Amino acid sequence: MSAVGRYLEEFGIPTVQISLIREHTVAFNPPRALWVPFMLGRPFGAPTDTAFQKRVLKEALGLLEYDREPIIQDFQDDAPPDQLGYDDQQLVCPVSFPTQSKVGTLRERVISEVAQLQAWHEVSLQARGRTTLGVTGASPERLAEFVTSWLGSEPEQVLNDSEQAAAVSVKFATDELKSFYFEAKLAQPGQHTAKSLQDWFWFETSAGEAFLALRTKFAAEGLPEFKGLATLSMVPRVVLDLLAKR
Repeated sequence: MSAVGRYLEEFGIPTVQISLIREHTVAFNPPRALWVPFMLGRPFGAPTDTAFQKRVLKEALGLLEYDREPIIQDFQDDAPPDQLGYDDQQLVCPVSFPTQSKVGTLRERVISEVAQLQAWHEVSLQARGRTTLGVTGASPERLAEFVTSWLGSEPEQVLNDSEQAAAVSVKFATDELKSFYFEAKLAQPGQHTAKSLQDWFWFETSAGEAFLALRTKFAAEGLPEFKGLATLSMVPRVVLDLLAKR
């Protein structure tokens, strides 16, 4: 989007963008950008809060009043809680689930976790009638196997016979696996917000633990093609900030 903004500006069309990853925006140096501290995929914050969305939009458009450029401005407030999925009157959970077990390797735990969430994802699909899965063409089990193979010394280089570069395949696989987790969680009873989903995935699941381990591994290896995964494209800045405070 930064490159498109530069192109349009050359024709006299002023542009402004909303940024979810500040470091990327600084690197591309667009004419005008508003950085927002929200989770990835939610540039306007809570999807159910139109008043808050208007605040974000007005602040972004307000950057068009500045004569100087480039300019990057930070949005100062966190997104408010939002109501997603189902309330606790729609579904009743007949069993309780224990805290995530630490038995087995991290790879084994992720694969087991995905298997346990399959039933909840089926409930989500039936209730919502849609899913964001399918981009990679791989099943959740296959995604878990591929992603966690990178925790070892002999990672799989190809996902479902794809001709994509390995780093791109890992990025797509982690994004889709995370979507699987979120959709499955939304089907479970209780009140779900963007923050509660974020905290659950990154701090309570084995998949979140695996993603953080992969980020550390990619950073240590320092391979150029994995630089994005080692910075903020796999683990959002807000999660890293929370980890730093723990």
